[in-house]
Amino acid sequence: MENLRQTKGLQIAKTKTIQEGYDGWIVPSQNSNKKYFVRKDLDKTCSCPDCKSRGVKCKHAFAVEYYLQKITKNKDGSVQIEHKRLTYPQAWSAYNKSQQEEKTRFLELLNDLIEQPAEQEKRGRGQPKISNHDLLFSATLKVYSQFSLRRFMSDLNEAKQKGLIKQKPCFASVGHFMQKEEITPILKQLIALSASPLKAVETKFAIDSTGFRTTKFNDYCKDKHDTKRKHKFLKLHAVCGTKTNIITACEVTPSEGKGTGDISLFAPLANATKANGFGIEEMTADMAYSSRDNLSLIEDFGGTAFIPFKKDTTGRPKGKSHTWRKMFHYFKFNQEEFMQHYHARSNVESTFNMIKAKFNDLLKSKTFTAQKNELLLKVLCHNIVCVIHETNELGIKTQF
Repeated sequence: MENLRQTKGLQIAKTKTIQEGYDGWIVPSQNSNKKYFVRKDLDKTCSCPDCKSRGVKCKHAFAVEYYLQKITKNKDGSVQIEHKRLTYPQAWSAYNKSQQEEKTRFLELLNDLIEQPAEQEKRGRGQPKISNHDLLFSATLKVYSQFSLRRFMSDLNEAKQKGLIKQKPCFASVGHFMQKEEITPILKQLIALSASPLKAVETKFAIDSTGFRTTKFNDYCKDKHDTKRKHKFLKLHAVCGTKTNIITACEVTPSEGKGTGDISLFAPLANATKANGFGIEEMTADMAYSSRDNLSLIEDFGGTAFIPFKKDTTGRPKGKSHTWRKMFHYFKFNQEEFMQHYHARSNVESTFNMIKAKFNDLLKSKTFTAQKNELLLKVLCHNIVCVIHETNELGIKTQF
């Protein structure tokens, strides 16, 4: 059976196009249009049914081996293996298709993602009722379009014509809806649900925080104290997958105050990612997250936390856990190997840049609750766009 898988793997390597991606390869199926992901270690790590159900090295893993190696036999009988130099080209066909289909697919996936709540919103005496589905759909579309509340009304007309909403709310109703505190946990649930199609792909994560500007400014006195006028901002704390840039869990806090520090939100966001059904093999973070509890938490999940140690840190453990000492020695004596894992942390910076470049880094809402909900809607829009791209690049079926 092993020889048969090797033979089929050689056929795939010769007849199919294998694409290189971060931390692995995308291998087409031999008999269908499906695609499978093979991780770098190549052993029992393919996303195909054969590997998952039988726990064996499948033909797709063998195909990658043949793709990476040019095997030749010398006259003396020795075997020479030339390794292919790894590059990371852009999957332009998938990218082009995703960009062309994005808005249409966005509306469809958003409609599927939002469940129809039973309760209704009353607009006033004698006026038709508007469901929370229609209001939530409208608020998300407003953030996606980046138009003002009045200017995006034409997009709502299009959505109503397509049957995506039953009643078209006025621009004021959408603005009032975004100021409600009760929709904040709903948005977090939708963000977690929007990331669910990529559970089989993402096993390595990175965590960090970034700031988003508001329309308000801090107090300043230029003449007397020479203090500059600066925007007030909110902090987005997020865990993202290092392969697809999907955000699995997030929290929005003020820029200052109790409970806004990075280290205090590591455990809640890691627990939320685990509760959402993701297996955590690795978690990378910068020095701001360095603590014994954080390292032990990821080890309890069956993974490894790659967090650099500060200069004045010692390897002395506290309590019964020796994870701190183990990782401290690994960091000190295997720093090159450690940094190869830690390099994946740069993907969380790319994720933040993607959100700000596509959906702006300015929060246009006036109140804190509305600003918080607006930022969560930006994350939700980002996740849906990521899912659209991955359905074209990896052939993943979208099921919310």
